[in-house]
Amino acid sequence: VRVVACRLLCLCEGSQPSEETIQRLILMSMKTGKGCIDLGKADLADEFLEMAVGSIEKLYAKFLQGRDGEADTSVHRTDVEKNLFKVLSYQAESAVAQGHFQKAVTCLQRCKEMLIKLPKETCYLAILCYNFGVENYERKRYEQSSFWLSQSYDIGKMDMKYSVGKEMQAKVLRLLATAYFEWDCSLHLDKALRAISLANQEDLHPAGFFLKVKILLKGGASDEDISSALAEFLHHEMSLDFCLNTAKLLLEYGRESVGLEFLKSVPERFASSPDVGKITLLHVEFLLQNSRELLAKQKVEEIIIGHYSGKQLLPEALNQLHIILWDRAAKHYEAKSYSAALQWYSYSASFYTPGQIDHNLGRLQRNIATCHLHLQQLDKAKEAVKEAERCDPDSIFTKFSVYKIAVMEKDTDKAVEAVIEMGKLVEKPSQHEDKLRVDENTGTNLLSLAAQIALENQQQVVAIKALEHLAEHLQDCQQLFAALKCLVRLVLSQLTAEDEEKRLGNGFVLLRSCCLYFELCFFAAHKRLAASFTEEKFTGDMRILEAHWFRKVAWNLAVQSKGCPEHMRDFFLLSFKLSQFCPSDKAVLIAQKTCLVMAAAIELDTGRQQATPSEQMQLFTQALEHLQACKEIWKVLKLTGDFARDPTDTLLLLYEFEARAKLNDPTLHNLMESVWDQPQTEAKTLEIIASLAMEPPARYPVLCKKALKAALNLHRKQSVVDAVKLRLVLSHTALSCPLP
Repeated sequence: VRVVACRLLCLCEGSQPSEETIQRLILMSMKTGKGCIDLGKADLADEFLEMAVGSIEKLYAKFLQGRDGEADTSVHRTDVEKNLFKVLSYQAESAVAQGHFQKAVTCLQRCKEMLIKLPKETCYLAILCYNFGVENYERKRYEQSSFWLSQSYDIGKMDMKYSVGKEMQAKVLRLLATAYFEWDCSLHLDKALRAISLANQEDLHPAGFFLKVKILLKGGASDEDISSALAEFLHHEMSLDFCLNTAKLLLEYGRESVGLEFLKSVPERFASSPDVGKITLLHVEFLLQNSRELLAKQKVEEIIIGHYSGKQLLPEALNQLHIILWDRAAKHYEAKSYSAALQWYSYSASFYTPGQIDHNLGRLQRNIATCHLHLQQLDKAKEAVKEAERCDPDSIFTKFSVYKIAVMEKDTDKAVEAVIEMGKLVEKPSQHEDKLRVDENTGTNLLSLAAQIALENQQQVVAIKALEHLAEHLQDCQQLFAALKCLVRLVLSQLTAEDEEKRLGNGFVLLRSCCLYFELCFFAAHKRLAASFTEEKFTGDMRILEAHWFRKVAWNLAVQSKGCPEHMRDFFLLSFKLSQFCPSDKAVLIAQKTCLVMAAAIELDTGRQQATPSEQMQLFTQALEHLQACKEIWKVLKLTGDFARDPTDTLLLLYEFEARAKLNDPTLHNLMESVWDQPQTEAKTLEIIASLAMEPPARYPVLCKKALKAALNLHRKQSVVDAVKLRLVLSHTALSCPLP
């Protein structure tokens, strides 16, 4: 709205605008320009600021005329100069925003020249230059930032009556020193030190002392110079946090001797402060960082003595001490210095009272137990684990510690129980667990480690149980299949070692319980293969390799399950399902066909032996479904080569006939029509069909007779007639058609 109004006023002013119109235009264009700058539209602001300058010049001309008595003398020179000063400062602000450094400098110089007549604007201009310095500092334009900050400081000194004050001057100088420091400390070290020294002279502030020490450290000053700088502010009142930050700075730059001396002098100043323990902690950190572990231990032992003599650390400081102790212990543990790690963990344990229940104490006891285990101190490890169970019984890490002890003691039952508890906690973590440390990946990693430990200790039963729970919770496909394969191999190795007396039937038959177990493993593999298409990391080649491995093992298990027809069928079907994830080459198609034929054969054979009609119908229906799928595969397979001598057509015909006959399928006659039309059908096949047509619950005497007659005709056509076989066929024909 201001932009539009300002432009409209320009159109209305005419060739000889009045003083009032010019003053209104100056005010409107100044406000519009400043508003555009504040909105980040500096380029648009320039238009209106130039307009303001032009109007000021017109007003100034009228003022000169008025001095000769030819114009209205109410126009005051001071007002004109103030407006011009403001416009020039706005132009400088716009130029800085657009990165026009030289233009901004020119505007600033004109403003500085006008300060002689407008001394009250000194503070405004000094702060404006400071803001320019801050803006360029944030953009990492250190050279320009240092220029503006120097200008701010110089302007602040021009008129002490209207100065920004010592605190502001010190603030400007501290930022100027920081700009020199970050620009190039080695090149501008003297300038940075001069600026910070002036700042400290203007106003004593902890930030100034701190920055001076930092500049000296960065510039590689001697220990004497740094000690001298530290001594300067030790005579002034400084906060504890400031002293701590200074000590940390010395620690960061590796000034050991200066830092230690400084830390020794600080506690006396804050002896009555409840936070004095922070200094002690920093002292310990300083000693550890400088490899003075023996002195650090002495300091920690002093803290422990003080803890039990009424000089306890505040809770926050005590927590920080535990972190320091655990961190040092962890470093020794990683270096396999288990005795040293145990000592640092023991320091941490010293701050807990007997009988205290704390989840962190549970973690601590688990770490102590692990160190004892590495040192072959089983009894002490057991004591630590008992303490961990008391303090943190629902932690998966505690259960894992119990598990490790049980495995080392060869207590299979207890180890299995611990694994089961770990599996439950993976599924539903304890509400007290550290969420940053315990997630499902952590749980599965622990189960994986549990299986590895069991195998290393020759405890296959425990390893199997750990792998079972691991397979239930793994999300990564590659890890899951690795676990399942390991599980299958383990169980197979156990079966191989079984005594012959424990097997069913003969030495080639698997135990029924293991068959069920394997089926669960293969079902899990099939389910995950089906779901793996959405996982980018699990490629198609990986999927095919895994499918081949599992289908082949399922096939071998089916072949070995001769004493368990039901499991044999299930393994053949699993092998078929798994093979569907493999490319349909000739070898895979043959395997698929064989799996389905075998499954159908087993279902038909089992159906013959079932007592109830409903069970028979179910098995015959399943067999028919598998035969239909097999026929489709067989059609494709026959296109890949010569299968003239393959008996698959005959088997499929006989199995399908039996299934449909015993299901009383109305399409049975349609099936047989295709048989009568096939001249290559053998007599033996027709004889079997005739037999199946009358095998209960099937009863098809007409089909039986027709099949026998066809078989009889085939026998008669033979060059050498088998009299015995001919008599049998004739007798079967007569029996199939008894006299009324």
